[in-house]
Amino acid sequence: MAEEGTRDGWKRATEIVGVFLLSTVAVLTAWCGFQASKWGGEMSIAFSQASSARIQAASAEGEARAAETFDLTIYAAYIEAVGNGNEELAEYIRARFTPEFEVAYIEWVADGEVERAPFAREEYVPEGTEEAQELNARADEKFAQALENNQRGDNYSLLTVLFALVLFLTAMSQRDIAPWVARTLLGLAFVVTIIGVVIMATFPIRI
Repeated sequence: MAEEGTRDGWKRATEIVGVFLLSTVAVLTAWCGFQASKWGGEMSIAFSQASSARIQAASAEGEARAAETFDLTIYAAYIEAVGNGNEELAEYIRARFTPEFEVAYIEWVADGEVERAPFAREEYVPEGTEEAQELNARADEKFAQALENNQRGDNYSLLTVLFALVLFLTAMSQRDIAPWVARTLLGLAFVVTIIGVVIMATFPIRI
């Protein structure tokens, strides 16, 4: 009778622990699913921002190319006027140099015109160039952030698989099996749950 009472006590304890584990892991699984969904949304937003920044960068690069083409055209006309000895026309054209090209031209002349043209000077930065660089850098940053958010979502999804293993082990421990087997399965489920919780505690949270 004492042995039967002990067996019933173990079975009752196993059932109580099993219900506790099932309930806890169900909540943890739902939380992981929620976090995976939130990080998936963050990934989509970051990808969208990266795409938008890339489009804006392309527009700024087009503006910079147009500005450089304008400067090339004006400079070619200026050289032609100087070559023809038409000082009045040359001064007229010179007055229409863009500020970006004017700075490079002055430095080029001051340094003895070493380079083949002012366009080779580091001072020459066509309008839109810096903006394009900033936008490309932002696009790269957002793309990297999107990949990181995607990995975070995947990490939470992998945890749901781990917790699914806990559910399996707990459910098996509730079957009509040898008590030592049930206790072993339940203990293993408890250990896996602790491991999952510890791992989850290292993950960032998005509300």
